[in-house]
Amino acid sequence: MSGFLDNCNVPKCDCIELGERRNLVASIVSGVMFFTGWWMVIDAAAIYPDNDQFNHAYHTPGAISTLAFFVINSVSNGQVRGESYTTGCLGQTGARVWLFVGFLLAFGSLIAASWILFGFYVVEGFQPDWPGIAVFLQNALIFFSAMVFKFGRTEDLWG
Repeated sequence: MSGFLDNCNVPKCDCIELGERRNLVASIVSGVMFFTGWWMVIDAAAIYPDNDQFNHAYHTPGAISTLAFFVINSVSNGQVRGESYTTGCLGQTGARVWLFVGFLLAFGSLIAASWILFGFYVVEGFQPDWPGIAVFLQNALIFFSAMVFKFGRTEDLWG
């Protein structure tokens, strides 16, 4: 089954070629997504300050998702591949375990945010719906901003 897509050619779009600006664009897009996610949940917390409408414990997935953002992006792709990381705590295996823990945190917070949205605001019918939607969008945007920042840039961030 391996290699059955080797002969498929996807046309290359020359209008999106970023070249040297790839790191800049990935960092800006990631930052805007991260900011927008936190802005939505801060907006929901400001509009609904009562614990009955928006429980303050619902901020926990966003905090864990933010931690996952930093954990995922603290390991470079070269360290995971073993190209630039030869010494240190467990070497390449340690970098892979660290990245795996970051992805576990990110997926776990996204699952918790969807549980908050659907379990409390959709099924039980808490009104208003905006706090649940804001918590879910916050975690989704932080998750996707981590992916854009991790895989959307080249190895040399400042080059």
